[in-house]
Amino acid sequence: MYKYEGLVVYQSHDDEGIIEIVDKDGERALHFGSESRQSSMLLAEPNRLHSLYARAMMAGLLFQPQPQEVLMIGLGGGTTAKFLLHQFADCRLKVIEYRSSVLKVARSHFGLPFDGRLKVKIGCGAQHVLTESRQHSELYDFLMIDAYDHAGMASEVSSELFFDNCHTLLSKQGLLVINLWGTDKPLFQQVAWNLSRVFDQRVVFLPVRNRGNVIGFAFGADMPKFSIKTLVDHAKQLEQRYQLDFSSYLQDIKRHNASVLNRVIKS
Repeated sequence: MYKYEGLVVYQSHDDEGIIEIVDKDGERALHFGSESRQSSMLLAEPNRLHSLYARAMMAGLLFQPQPQEVLMIGLGGGTTAKFLLHQFADCRLKVIEYRSSVLKVARSHFGLPFDGRLKVKIGCGAQHVLTESRQHSELYDFLMIDAYDHAGMASEVSSELFFDNCHTLLSKQGLLVINLWGTDKPLFQQVAWNLSRVFDQRVVFLPVRNRGNVIGFAFGADMPKFSIKTLVDHAKQLEQRYQLDFSSYLQDIKRHNASVLNRVIKS
């Protein structure tokens, strides 16, 4: 069967709706019953980050180059988790995914490994951070949020309370990275407001070129402030290591955050 101009290699339903996997021109994509891609992967290079927005989320490595304790809200095809496991030997990941069916296809069709450094819990991401933040603090140095369904971003992971709980769990030198849909202006503005309040205005945004996604970065209170020169040099090193467009990411962060940049970068 063909759909979204590609070959449907898997289709199932759960209580949340449709799960589809479509192959086209050497790419594999995860869909939740609509044309929007939730994850994508190059079949010939399964450990390489392919999706433009997932690649842009890795711009966080400019500020947190060696993530060790990672919490991810939303698994998708598991491509980001797989990248981190592949690139960082000392990285430990906890992933909260709402749908067990999504975990199943991440394992079976996207090559998410069984690895002792990876723990996946099925449940609500907002409920998890609420519960964990009542018992612990400063557990994670990298907190990634990419929680979407066919209808958009879940409201539970965009509220001020949710970000308060994330702030509690994030180390003071940690970084929160969130994938947002910039074309939903009211939601984007509300999330930006919530993030800025909780993280004391230490937030910058990276619009993803040729996409509707905008990646938000919120900085822990004691995250070091790098100079532009240091970040430029760092971007060049990271590009060689990971084959991602760090110099372009840095340029776009500077361009789109001029009024607040001095809160997170040395002038």
